[in-house]
Amino acid sequence: MNSSVTEFILFGLTQDAGKQKAIFTVLLMLYLATLLGNFLIVVTIKKSRTLGSPMYFFLFYLSFADACFSTTTAPRLIVDALSQKKTISYNECMTQVFATHFFGCMGIFVLILMAFDHYVAICKPLRYTAIMSRHVCRVLVILGWVGSCIHSSAQLFLALRLPFCGPNVIDHYFCDLQPLLKLACMDTYVINLLVVSNSGAICMVSFIILLISYIIILYSLRNHSAEGRRKALSTCTSHFIVVVLFFGPCIFIYTHPATTFPVDKMVAVFYTIGTPLLNPLIYTLRNAEVKNAMKKLWCS
Repeated sequence: MNSSVTEFILFGLTQDAGKQKAIFTVLLMLYLATLLGNFLIVVTIKKSRTLGSPMYFFLFYLSFADACFSTTTAPRLIVDALSQKKTISYNECMTQVFATHFFGCMGIFVLILMAFDHYVAICKPLRYTAIMSRHVCRVLVILGWVGSCIHSSAQLFLALRLPFCGPNVIDHYFCDLQPLLKLACMDTYVINLLVVSNSGAICMVSFIILLISYIIILYSLRNHSAEGRRKALSTCTSHFIVVVLFFGPCIFIYTHPATTFPVDKMVAVFYTIGTPLLNPLIYTLRNAEVKNAMKKLWCS
C-alpha cells in the first residue's frame, strides 16, 4: 500500500442534518425501486419463453449490470446519510473504485451490443439469425466482461499508485479517481491525463459509435414500410433515451480537468442511482412485449 492513510472520510452530499434525513428517505426509495425494477426484468427475461431474442438477452445483462452498478455506491450513501462519521477503509475504497468502473463499463459495452443488434435487425434482416446467433451473443457478452475488467483494472492500478500522506477527507460520497487525485501527495497531472484518456475516451468513443450507428439505422429506415419504421423507431427511441441519460453525465464527469465542481456530486448521483432506475422504466413502459411477459409471469 503506497500510503500512510488507512482510511478515508467521505464528505457525502451535504453536512446539513435536516437535508441528510431527506436524502436518506429519497435515496432509499430510489435504490429499492432500482433493485425491484431491474430484478423484475432479469427474472422475467430468464423465465419467459417469449423474450428469447438477442435484444432481451442483452437487456438481461444491462439490468444486471445496472443493479450491481447502483449497489456499488447507493447503500453506503444511504447509510452514511444517518452516520456521524462517514469512514471507509483504504482497501474498501480501492474495491469501490474497481467495482464502480467494472459495472459501469459493462453497462456501456452492453448498450453498444444492443445498438449493434438493432443495426443488424434493421439493416441486414435476412442475415439477422445467422449473425446474431445465441453463441455469438454469448461471446460478445464475454468480451464485454473482459473489456470491463481491463478498464477497471487500469483504474485500480492508477488509484493504487497514488500516495496519501495527509488529508483524508474525500469531497464526494464514494471513492473515484477525480476526488482521490485531490488528496494525493504528488503531482497528479500525468495520472489525470491517463484517467481522461481511459474513462473519458471510453465514454466519448462509445457515445460517438452509438450516434453513428443510429444515423445509419435512421438512414436505412427510409426503405422500410410505415409500420416497419414505426416499430423500429419505437425500439431505437427507448435505447437512445437510455444512451443519452447515461453518457451525458458520464462524459461530463470524466472528460473535464482534475478540478472538481460542486455540481459533480449531483451529476454522479444521477448516473449512479438515477439512470439504473430509469432503464427498467423506459424499457418496460415503451415495450409491449416486456409488459405482456411480466403480466403472464407474475399474474400466474
